[in-house]
Amino acid sequence: MQEPKTVLSIKNMHKSFGEKKVHRGVSFDLHEGEVLGLFGGSGSGKSVILRSIIGLEHPDEGEIIFEGRNLVNLTEREMFPVRTEIGYVFQNGALFDSLTVEENLAYPLQSHTKLTPKQIRERVNQMLEMVDMPKANILLPNELSGGMQKRAGLARAIILQPKVVLFDEPTAGLDPVNTKRLLNNILAFKKRGMTGIFVTHDIPAAFEVSDRIAILSEGKIERIMTTEEMKNSKDPLVQSFTTGAHIR
Repeated sequence: MQEPKTVLSIKNMHKSFGEKKVHRGVSFDLHEGEVLGLFGGSGSGKSVILRSIIGLEHPDEGEIIFEGRNLVNLTEREMFPVRTEIGYVFQNGALFDSLTVEENLAYPLQSHTKLTPKQIRERVNQMLEMVDMPKANILLPNELSGGMQKRAGLARAIILQPKVVLFDEPTAGLDPVNTKRLLNNILAFKKRGMTGIFVTHDIPAAFEVSDRIAILSEGKIERIMTTEEMKNSKDPLVQSFTTGAHIR
């Protein structure tokens, strides 16, 4: 059986904030076409891993290999094109308040492609259809529900068709109906071949979209296993996350 292609590889990453050591040798691979769930307690550094991948944090030691390059060594200018290849779905949607939904989605296309205004409009409309937001073009972010803001943020993160999508607590603060709708959108993109890392405290959501799940504990990745293996695991560390989570 052919080994899956590794898209992103984190090797022996260390990170401290003052006296607090957050990462003590984090290592894992992300495979093409998979969504890797990432579990860990509050303050364990899950979001710091995502922010390090896109250059918003800088590891003290270790490597982040993407497209054959160590991202840790890149300057801010060199990271700029990398960020078009790695989409980031922020916890709050992170839309520009003064821009309409259409303008928010069009912005990456205007900045990083040579598409015509007509082509940009068509791509924006296509993405809005895919996240169940047709005709939301002229709405401002403050006119959107929390669920709509997150789905618009998802559409903007994916509109450049990045090689990897990073999800930072995407379902946080959503009611069950909007959580389900967002997860269905994510699953639809996954069926189209999306590769991603899914950081969350929402264990049932992670099990719904992830192929494998990694557990970050004591500054390291202590376990990585398939979703099914984790559901059936008797490991006390695994069960500390899964017990009572109402997983299917």
